[in-house]
Amino acid sequence: MMYSSRRKPVLYFKEERRFLSGKCTVYKLFGLCMVLVLVSLLWLQLSCSGDFSAVAHNERPLSQQQPPPPPCLSDSQLSAIDDSTWGPHKLALIIPFRERFEELLVFVPFMHTFLNKKKIRHKIFVINQVDHYRFNRASLINVGYLESGNDTDYLAMHDVDLLPMNEALDYGFPEDGPFHVASPELHPLYHYKTYVGGILLLTKKHYFMCNGMSNRFWGWGREDDEFYRRLRKAELQLFRPSGITTGYKTFTHIHDPAWRKRDQKRVASQKQNQTVAKHMSASCVAVFYIFSPAVRQVCKGFICTGMTEK
Repeated sequence: MMYSSRRKPVLYFKEERRFLSGKCTVYKLFGLCMVLVLVSLLWLQLSCSGDFSAVAHNERPLSQQQPPPPPCLSDSQLSAIDDSTWGPHKLALIIPFRERFEELLVFVPFMHTFLNKKKIRHKIFVINQVDHYRFNRASLINVGYLESGNDTDYLAMHDVDLLPMNEALDYGFPEDGPFHVASPELHPLYHYKTYVGGILLLTKKHYFMCNGMSNRFWGWGREDDEFYRRLRKAELQLFRPSGITTGYKTFTHIHDPAWRKRDQKRVASQKQNQTVAKHMSASCVAVFYIFSPAVRQVCKGFICTGMTEK
């Protein structure tokens, strides 16, 4: 089978174990801890002295300053262009969202410009969780899939704080199999082999074959690892970018430094839920969702579709 020159097939791996090797002795661990303590103390001393100096000059400490958002690829204030001459396929860009408005104001115009420049027909869906429960990213993506309409035929499960900076990245129709754009070789934070989060493209047909994503993961993490197992169970060939030379600078991470302790906590035995057969067979269409009707919104001159889930 012939594949795109920008995509390479990936072998499925068993999940990486998170324990220390037998060669790691107690003495080595003690030495490593001492080094980390010394480095932490040195960093604390330097950072405190820098902050006090800034306060003395009535300046905001560097530790509290926000980096400027990356500029859009163009100054053109055009909305999404749905030009049929660009091809028969249309992308539903699904953004699981909660309290990330600063990132959203950067993301929407940036991605519209990025995709328009690549002549990718698209529509952005912002699925906002407004209840008082912990964040459930997978549930929001399922809602985006169910409500994305018949005029779109493939999905991008896309984090709102991850911007593609390399124009060679492929956002085209993933006909041969799911395409993991934010691969471990390129993502600025996550580098383990079984990682499929950040940005993942797949057709609606393939998403349905996986039964969507599991709704059982509340708080941060685990839902991507479970979805990796679903891809493997559905016998779908996974692809990742090929020929990208920008490494960890391929994406800009604009994550809000605010730490939401409640969303960082995991609930019950979520790690075990990744491998339980009855959980993996649960379908996104078998779950009852409560959400508002889709609303057409304008974000800095660019159009997106907003929905709230309760």
